[in-house]
Amino acid sequence: MPRTTSDRPRWIGIPIRVVLMTALFTLLAFAVSLLLSILGAVVYSQVVHVAPNMPFAYRHIAFPFAISAGAIVCVLFLIMEIRHYRQKKTLAGIERAD
Repeated sequence: MPRTTSDRPRWIGIPIRVVLMTALFTLLAFAVSLLLSILGAVVYSQVVHVAPNMPFAYRHIAFPFAISAGAIVCVLFLIMEIRHYRQKKTLAGIERAD
């Protein structure tokens, strides 16, 4: 059965998937770290009896954590997508040889 061009692996999807997954995981990391930093700020403010410092939780904890997590996720997804593309390309070559 002849293969169509849509069956072959295409590299154009790699950057799109990497950017989308990086954005998704960065937003998720930001949301979780902001929730935990707000909870930590509230607990700290109750212990010390001061007003909770919400801008500190956002600017100095959640935002840097999300940027760091986003950079790590971007590199990891790029490595995974390139590895997956190369594997599919090799398997397609083996299948064509048969």
